[in-house]
Amino acid sequence: MSKVTVLIPAAGMGKRMGKAVAKQFLPLGDKPMLAHTLLAFQRSSDIDEIIPILSQEDMETCLREIIERYHITKVKTLVVGGKERQESVSHGLQKLEKNASIVLVHDGVRPFVTQEMIREVVEHARKGECVTVGVPLKDTIKEVDDQGMVRQTLDRNRLWSIQTPQAFPAKILKHAYEESARHSSFGTDDAMLVERAGGKVRVILGSYENIKITTPEDLILAEEILKGRQA
Repeated sequence: MSKVTVLIPAAGMGKRMGKAVAKQFLPLGDKPMLAHTLLAFQRSSDIDEIIPILSQEDMETCLREIIERYHITKVKTLVVGGKERQESVSHGLQKLEKNASIVLVHDGVRPFVTQEMIREVVEHARKGECVTVGVPLKDTIKEVDDQGMVRQTLDRNRLWSIQTPQAFPAKILKHAYEESARHSSFGTDDAMLVERAGGKVRVILGSYENIKITTPEDLILAEEILKGRQA
């Protein structure tokens, strides 16, 4: 059976949150936000290994306050991240074991990932596909120029908001990162790098609750989502 590893980039400072503590360590309910994320993958029978990617100064806090406290046994190593998310994921890829044939990437501040999402992206990756979860856009989307004037209204029926987890055969994602480094190109997610390297990416339905928590408003919404799930 192929080994499945998930990389969890969580090295950001979260400046938009306006807090002294990095956003991934802020409390959500009775646990730090990152603990919710890591526990979701700990519980998944589809995941063999979890690799958190952190800033150097957060290493000890994560180990003591999250990994040891909540008995997250699938974490065997911690990786120091880079200045940007793409650099952090690249550092994580370098730590993959040779028998890791499938790799997932999931945002550390996206704590409401479900077991169904994890299972479905892994199943697609086992078939050799690259896949990401996402949701159809609800709002009307307009392209504007530098002066704020509308250039065109886009067809939202073909537009999706992309989330994580994203899953890939490890060789494909490694190749995409090698190509990106060779061309000094950057992408806003891992699927984008795969697309640029010539790969095809499938989008499957995620959840509107699978939010990325980056602002104080997101944190308020997250508390309500958590209360609803606990109820």
